[in-house]
Amino acid sequence: MIIKQLEDVLGTPAEVDTPGWTSRRLIFKDAGMGYSVNDTIIKAGAKLEMTYRNHLETVYCIEGKGQITEVASGKTHQIRPGTLYALNAHDHHVLEANQGEAMRMVCVFNPPLTGAEVHDATGAYALET
Repeated sequence: MIIKQLEDVLGTPAEVDTPGWTSRRLIFKDAGMGYSVNDTIIKAGAKLEMTYRNHLETVYCIEGKGQITEVASGKTHQIRPGTLYALNAHDHHVLEANQGEAMRMVCVFNPPLTGAEVHDATGAYALET
């Protein structure tokens, strides 16, 4: 059984901080679960263009408001606490947090992240070799 508290990862290498987001990696590949789980803060006003070509991701919003835009169709969906979205087709998307309001998300990745990934130039995480 694995038991963790968020405070167990704060200030450690499992807390990855970038200008647009901070991801607190709770479960990674080495746990052997077949997926990873992150508690992620999308910083207020951040606009992130991403395409996870190597991973599938499900995201559940627990705090804050923003929107996600499907690049292919231009369709925008509002995000608020209780909203879940799944990038089940490696969807190219733009995620935006409202000005003055961060969003807090629970993110699940398959295959699992190793723990220290950051987005590459295409907005993806590299696939571990």
